[in-house]
Amino acid sequence: MKIQEVIDKILAYHPQFPEDYAGCDEFKTGDPQEECTGVVTAMAASVAVIRKAIELGANLIVVHEPTFYTSEDKGGWYETFSNEVYEEKRKLIDENHITIWRDHDHMHAHHPDAIFTGVLRYLDWEDKALTDYDTGSFAHYYVTVTPMKLKDLCQYLFERIGMNGCRIIGDPDAVVSKIAIVGHLFPGEYKLADGTTGEYSVKVIETLEKGTDVIIPGEVVDWTVLSYIRDANELGKNKAMINLGHFNWEELGMKYMKDWLSELVENKVPVYYVAPGDMYQVIERN
Repeated sequence: MKIQEVIDKILAYHPQFPEDYAGCDEFKTGDPQEECTGVVTAMAASVAVIRKAIELGANLIVVHEPTFYTSEDKGGWYETFSNEVYEEKRKLIDENHITIWRDHDHMHAHHPDAIFTGVLRYLDWEDKALTDYDTGSFAHYYVTVTPMKLKDLCQYLFERIGMNGCRIIGDPDAVVSKIAIVGHLFPGEYKLADGTTGEYSVKVIETLEKGTDVIIPGEVVDWTVLSYIRDANELGKNKAMINLGHFNWEELGMKYMKDWLSELVENKVPVYYVAPGDMYQVIERN
């Protein structure tokens, strides 16, 4: 089975996009016409992931996030200054005939979202989650768990995802049960479900006001929801935020991809999931 055939199966599995789609889901390196010797699914093609793919004898890596350090994520380095890290990484890729294909927009186009289906499944929250796409609240999933301390919820996430730690806002000993998995807390306006325009972070505050104990966002800025949560705690209210980081939070979606991709290729080529691992280290203050 050629690499292109594997990608064609993935694209047939996903919701269909217009023919003029010009987003980030495309080949970043390699030759799609080579025979596929194995597939690695990973959140990103870090150097460690590439080396593991080589060790496994896999020549196709399917990733969710950028490979070469820019948001545009084209298949190379096109800035005016040289980048030794890119050059060494690219040499490793090319010398070992590694093809990298990104699967981002198509994964998120599923209903429910294919990344967060995996997140919920591997957190064992799939049967506890209420999916919300239509209210404009931007809390994509609400999860109610057995009441536990915030610090114990963090430990549960660390163990399931494979993390070294994280930042929180809130009382570690506060008991929480109602969780909202929300999107990226970037500043700016968003179209709401009713067609009006509003600020994303304000709608997340509404979610907290309506009874959510803790939010787990994709990414954060400090001056909107996080400032609200800090003030809520200083007023004696039980509100919290767990900041896992973008890659850690979506990691389990690529673990889930390994499951369905194995079925798509009918086990004709081996499929592996490789976790890049937590990029953050936690240094405690002396």
